[in-house]
Amino acid sequence: MAEKIDYKKTFKNLYLPKTKPEIIDVPKMKFIMINGTGDPNSEEFEKAVEELYALSYAVKMSYKTKEVPPGFYEYTVFPLEGIWDLIDPSLSEKDKQNFKYTIMIRQPDFLTDEWFEKFLAQTKKKKPNPFLEKAVLGEMTDGLCCQMMHKGSYDDEPESFTKMQLYCEEQGYIRTINTHREIYLSDPRRTDAAKMKTVLRFNVEKSI
Repeated sequence: MAEKIDYKKTFKNLYLPKTKPEIIDVPKMKFIMINGTGDPNSEEFEKAVEELYALSYAVKMSYKTKEVPPGFYEYTVFPLEGIWDLIDPSLSEKDKQNFKYTIMIRQPDFLTDEWFEKFLAQTKKKKPNPFLEKAVLGEMTDGLCCQMMHKGSYDDEPESFTKMQLYCEEQGYIRTINTHREIYLSDPRRTDAAKMKTVLRFNVEKSI
């Protein structure tokens, strides 16, 4: 079996950036995704996250079963990610009920649509949950982005986004869309808010 893939080592540039802004070109990747709206502190959001992890671990642990996907290799389960936007742009960004999101977990290259459906069916039998009906497998790329590591509370992220915006202006880049991606490297249930690490990223293009 090939060497184990650990995202913190194999894809360090994508998941462990510095605490200052940088420009990066993000490749296409596979994700299991769930769309939703509302407060990320809600039970609904928590249930959706649980199902993403349930499916992701079903894929990871499949090597212990009789049905192992062709090309399987050992890897560390990737962290939770989210793309965030506002339902109504005219409302305050502090109104968490106004959020809309796509939360996701990256998947190994060997996971095909056919095998995803098998793991989805297995998970539905073991842990029935309505949020499994919303889960889909798809490919996504961020392309050219500005990113940085944010350390601290989620509520303090605007300070890091301001740094990113200023950096882009200095380096001759402009932000292309209002949505942004967050990659969660810390468990908020077990980590002090001041020590949490979150990768922040938004799409950019070179200004003329």
